[in-house]
Formats: sequence, C-alpha cells, structure tokens
Amino acid sequence: MELYELTASRLAEMMARGEASSEEITRAFLERIEAVEDKIGAFLTLCPDEALDQARRADERRRAGRAEKLTGVPVAVKDVITTQGLRTTCGSRILENFVPPFDATLVAKLKAAGLPILGKTNMDEFAMGSSTEHSAFHPTNNPWRLTHTPGGSSGGSAAALAAGQAPLALGTDTGGSIRQPASHCGIVGLKPTYGRVSRYGLVAFASSLDQAGPMTRSVRDAAELLGLIAGYDPLDSTSVDRPVPDYTACLGQEIKGLRIGLPREFFAQGLDPEVEAAVRGAIGILEGLGAELVEVGLPMTEYGVATYYIIAPAEASSNLARYDGIKYGLRLKEDNLRDTYFKSRSAGFGPEVTRRIMLGTYVLSAGYYDAYYLKASQARTLLVRDFEAAFERCDVLAGPVTPSPAFELGSKLDDPLQMYLTDVFTLTINLAGLPGLSLPAGLSSQGLPIGLQLIGRHFEEETLFRLAFAAERELDFAARHPLPRL
Repeated sequence: MELYELTASRLAEMMARGEASSEEITRAFLERIEAVEDKIGAFLTLCPDEALDQARRADERRRAGRAEKLTGVPVAVKDVITTQGLRTTCGSRILENFVPPFDATLVAKLKAAGLPILGKTNMDEFAMGSSTEHSAFHPTNNPWRLTHTPGGSSGGSAAALAAGQAPLALGTDTGGSIRQPASHCGIVGLKPTYGRVSRYGLVAFASSLDQAGPMTRSVRDAAELLGLIAGYDPLDSTSVDRPVPDYTACLGQEIKGLRIGLPREFFAQGLDPEVEAAVRGAIGILEGLGAELVEVGLPMTEYGVATYYIIAPAEASSNLARYDGIKYGLRLKEDNLRDTYFKSRSAGFGPEVTRRIMLGTYVLSAGYYDAYYLKASQARTLLVRDFEAAFERCDVLAGPVTPSPAFELGSKLDDPLQMYLTDVFTLTINLAGLPGLSLPAGLSSQGLPIGLQLIGRHFEEETLFRLAFAAERELDFAARHPLPRL
C-alpha cells in the first residue's frame, strides 16, 4: 500500500519503528494532493514548504526521544479555524485575504505535538451549509462519486481524507457539519460534547452550538486526535474544566450489556430504505456482540429543524455583525459610513449567509423576539429533556446520520428547506450539547457511503469510541475506499 492509503495510527507506528520519516510521509501526501486536487477541490490554501519544515522538526524530535503518539503525522485544518500566518477565509470573500495573527488553541496543540499542517480545507461559507457548495471559491467533489456532494460544511476535510490527501483532519460541527460529511465520504467524524474542545480561534457561527472535532479514517485515529485537542482552555469561557481521559484505553473492551436506544423518530417516514437497511445492519452487529437494544422516543425531534433555524441564525446575525468593512476583512471604501457597511457586506457575503443573517436579525427584532427566539429557546429546553429521559433507559442512542446518501451537486441549491432537512438527525445533538459520532456502516446501490450515528451522554465520548471500535472491526469498511478510482 502507498503511504497515503494508511491510517494515522499505522503511520505513527512506522515512524516509531524507523520504517518511514515524517518528511517522507508528508511529502507523499503533498504529492497525492497535487495528483488529485483538481478533481476533488478539497483545499483552499496549501502550505507545502511549511509542512515539510514542520515534518523535519518532527523527525528531529523523534530522534531526540521527545515524540508523542501522533508527532509527525500530517493534518488538514478546516478554514474556519485560525492559523497564525496562514490565510483563514471561512470560505468567504469577506475574509479572502485575512491572515490571522494568532493560532486557535487546538491548532497550537497540533503544533506543540509536532503535527505538520498540510493546508486549510474548503467549507461552506462561515460553516453555513450542508454540501460545501456555498463556499465562495469552489465546490468540493465527493471522492466516491465526483458528481455528488461530500456533505458540509466540513466537506473539504472529509473529502481530503477519503481521497487520500490527508490522514487526519479537523472539522467543526454546528448542526452536523462533521458527522454529515463523514457519513457521505465514508470516514469517521466526532462532534465532541460542547465545552470538551476549546473554541478559542474558531471563527464563530452560532456560539452555543459550534464545536470542533476530529475527522479521521479510523476510530482509533479519532480517539487519538480527540485526546490531543481536548481539554480546558482559560481563553474560552465555554470550555469545561475536567480531566481528559485516554480515549484509546476503551478500544477493544467488550460491549456486552451496553444498552443502545433506537429513537423511533429516527426511523420514520422519509428515511431512504438503503440508509435504514445499512444502519439497522450495523446496529444488528452490535447486538450480536452483546449490546441490548431498547426502543426510545425523542418526540421533540419533530421541532428540531424549526428550533435550530431560529437559534442558529439569531446567533449568526450577532456574530457576523463584526464584519463591517472597517476593522478587518473586505472593505469597499465609500463616501460615508453607511455605504461602506452596506457595500462591503453585500459584496463579501454570499446568498446563504445573507439569508441566515436576515432571518436571525428578524427573529431578534422588537416585537418578534418573544414569538420566535424565546419560544425556540423553550423548545430547546424540552428537547434536552427528551434526551435526558431517553438516557435513563439506555447508554447510547443509535440511528442514521442523514436521511439519504450523498446527493448530486446542485440538486438542492434552489430549495433551501430541502437542504436544511438533510440535517434533521444531527442538529438536535448540537442543541443538546451532546457528543455524536459518525461511523461508516455500508454502501448504497450506487456505491455511496452510509453512516451510523452514535450519540452519548455529556462527556461520554469513551462509550461512543468503544461501540464504534467494535462495529468497525466487524464491518471492515476501511478495506473499501475510492482511492484506486481517482
């Protein structure tokens, strides 16, 4: 096998045994990017010279006996996470030439551990989208079928992993933006518990929902990467001060006796039959390994999309007010302040971001706050109580990630509601602040990946990894990938 086909854990083992250097591995991925990037469009910015320099330093560190497990393994970073001296656009024209003066905390952790950064990956503008078609620069294609979406908003990170352009990647998840593209691209993606990973340096979309997390080719890699980036950060007021466990310690433990809840609302009308078959098949494997299945109810799921699309745009409207053409980012100089604001924002924001800003401003406006935002906040509380009641009967919830496999590029662009509904099974987890993991469960008749979603109690990512690792060994999905076709 080529180096670019291996998991991060396997590459780390090779470096530890002296079978390959970080420079060789990093160069292999850079060559792979050069070979297939014109077909995939996974990246917005590449930094090959810097990555190779970081790889050489990682090799020196290994020779000196100061290496951590993932030292020297290259990583791709979603372009909504700030990187000092490296362009960070958020997929938007308004930040097209923005170069941050500081690193996000999780990027600083990657650098401190000696992981070379290959570049910044494509995304829906300001993480607002489910297909990576709302990037201001170009869409990203799904490596499994180039005419289809890789999902969004972390579609660039997911596609880079599936295409062999990176062994590790960071994504962010506000309503499913790690798990949905992970499902569509046949990789592992974890949205951690809200507060588990620092949000300092993560450009805000919806501050009560955003969370960064690992996107990888295996469950072990996800556990390793989460262990590296998780932890308390005094620079983030939402960060939770609690110890970070060794997430790999639970891998391989038996799952006998774990109770898996199946929300009846996740298997209702509208779910693609092939998705249901793959998901139930994967759940059946877990049952065969000793897990117990329990039917549960999440009745507020019906109101999840409506609740999310009031709260998230409201927070976006507030967060994106800072892009006014004055302090930084795109500025179109005009004779007066009002015209500078208006023309800079009109030129800088795309239609989806504009739509959400307008919606958010409306639901927060005088006379409408109580009718919309306050009511949505109350619905959010009821939704959280749904999950609490369900977890009294089970340890983990399981179901589909998306209602269907990846759809064709362009097929939902003119119908925002249909695009929003693709996140119906993921966004309620963000509203509740719970951890959720997407694991490859099978392929559709068209050869497109289908993901299984596992949802845990707050800060119980270990249980998700334990179950996902057990299913991964039985499904052996890693043996199937699109690499030879590219």
